Amino acid sequence: MPQLDPGLAPQSATTVRPPAMDQAVLLMKVGAALSLVGLLLTFVSRGAIRDGVQQASQDAGGTMTAAQVDAAVSVGIATGIAGGLIGVALWLWMASANGKGRSWARIVATVFFAISVLSGLFALSQPGPILSRLLSIVSVLLGAYIIVLLYKKESTQFYRANAGPRA
Repeated sequence: MPQLDPGLAPQSATTVRPPAMDQAVLLMKVGAALSLVGLLLTFVSRGAIRDGVQQASQDAGGTMTAAQVDAAVSVGIATGIAGGLIGVALWLWMASANGKGRSWARIVATVFFAISVLSGLFALSQPGPILSRLLSIVSVLLGAYIIVLLYKKESTQFYRANAGPRA
């Protein structure tokens, strides 16, 4: 029978992921799906993006050529696609890292949530399709609930149990 190093403590029962963390990880995956829906909305909203570009041009007192409008619409769509893909990746990264009890991930998730609140407020202040606005609101509310779950007592114990010894 192998000898255990007395300096190594056995894994305690607290390293089992608690229900609040299971729920947070699941909801982060839902957040990734919402980001994917937002990405798909970018394609559906091509006409609304075009209308917005033309309206912004008129409001600024300028006249854009059809080629300039097309270029601006293409940039808008490319930006929406890139943002959507980054959003999906960040949600999944945070689900994985938080699910493993990485304490730094809870802090990063909190920072991302703060950014999403500011981004959501900005998105709501801009003209756009109602579905995009609803998606922004749902994403912010989802993030708020996830943050609450990440800071519950049982979650904090899970992070501490997975922190390991400090050097």
